[in-house]
Amino acid sequence: MGQDASPPAGLVAAAQRAYHNAYAPYSSFRVGAALLADDGRVFAGANVENASYGLSRCAEQSAVQALASEGGRTFETLVVVTDCDPPAAPCGACRQILVEFAPNATVWLVSLSGHQQLRTSVAELLPGAFRFPA
Repeated sequence: MGQDASPPAGLVAAAQRAYHNAYAPYSSFRVGAALLADDGRVFAGANVENASYGLSRCAEQSAVQALASEGGRTFETLVVVTDCDPPAAPCGACRQILVEFAPNATVWLVSLSGHQQLRTSVAELLPGAFRFPA
């Protein structure tokens, strides 16, 4: 993970808005995500918890579901916003979902304030990812 360059400001703002819309009554751990599709559209998502924890959805999953629901199939960049220092990375399940849609995408992990920014990639987050045999 590196700290070079900066994430796109519009994606950070979209992920911060999603963060504030998160539904996290059980963990109080909010996450916002926004991705830039290969066609230039932006899709955001927030984590949505459920009393039956297995039914909860992560912000990254919500953003990918929004992308897919609108016909998108790949993205270039993902910004994940958390109120942590350093910013939190996607969970393992999210990493596998991200691989499905954009194995080479850039991922920015950003603190809510925007002051902490770490750059990585989907491939770096999940080396040796499962791929369905062709």
